[in-house]
Amino acid sequence: MASGRDFVYETALGAAYCADALPLLRSLPTGSINAVVTSPPYALHFKKAYGNADKDAYVEWFLPFAEQVKRVLADDGSFVLNIGGSYNKGSPTRSLYHFKLLIALVEDLGFHLAQECFWYNPAKMPTPAEWVNVRRMRVKDSVEYVWWLSKTEWPKANNRNVLKAYSPDMLRLAKRGVRATTRPSGHAIKASFASADAGGAIPANVVEDDVASDLLRFGNNAANDRYTERCKAAGIKIHPARFPAALPEFFLKLTTDVGDLVLDPFAGSNTTGFVAEQLGRRWMAIDQMPEYLRASAFRFEPEPQVANLSPPPQQSDSVRPETAMRKGSRRRTAAVE
Repeated sequence: MASGRDFVYETALGAAYCADALPLLRSLPTGSINAVVTSPPYALHFKKAYGNADKDAYVEWFLPFAEQVKRVLADDGSFVLNIGGSYNKGSPTRSLYHFKLLIALVEDLGFHLAQECFWYNPAKMPTPAEWVNVRRMRVKDSVEYVWWLSKTEWPKANNRNVLKAYSPDMLRLAKRGVRATTRPSGHAIKASFASADAGGAIPANVVEDDVASDLLRFGNNAANDRYTERCKAAGIKIHPARFPAALPEFFLKLTTDVGDLVLDPFAGSNTTGFVAEQLGRRWMAIDQMPEYLRASAFRFEPEPQVANLSPPPQQSDSVRPETAMRKGSRRRTAAVE
């Protein structure tokens, strides 16, 4: 087991560390990670308790992390980056910082953009209030970007693992049959187009739940799940910027296999690690905020023993990421898959 104040807890399949992610990433073996799924602090006007870089410095701040992510990824690995947009200060116009980051990741670091995806969160607040609620000049922003990046043009992926139930319309078409034709757009429709023998419908690139239209749609206003209930009972601050479990679940099913190693270098409340554990993937979680990582242990059942971290740690030699990496002998297939 890893020791020292940087180590927070471990489970059957993973380990959480309270540390600066950059030195820890540099300590990992090249090609050792199958997927990185993360949501770093966004470039927002107001500062968060967990820290966030300004828009004009965001790309420069993030690229050293991305360089290490690219190094530690397996050749067929995926880098899934959730990042939200924002408005320019004092103006009802949108910042381009996240697009500039994407271009830098591809053109400067050599990542491939496997696909741009979108998380639709209908529970997002209508902000900025000045432009949306007061002056009524803009509409509510309910979408965040998810850049799916890879080291090669051919990352490991199988959309059969994320098929959805066929819609009633698709089932009706399959029963009735479709006449082969060519649409005005030039798309050729074959008679087999509406066949329902593939096991399910291919999902759209906007993450969704079972009741949504074709969007990666995940509400993020759950207040009664195990994590939030245990935080409230213990008097511990709930992480203010959690993404829903459905988001990492979708991409881990799409891009990884049971026993693969998943990393989140900006883990926060460790949603990625929890989902990875449920799916039988090994995982590593890194975050600089000890209180958030301590509380993230509430996600697991039984709750792991948590190290007694006091002040926010400085990077030390006690970080031993091999704890999570050696857990291949403890693989298991989870019931959710």
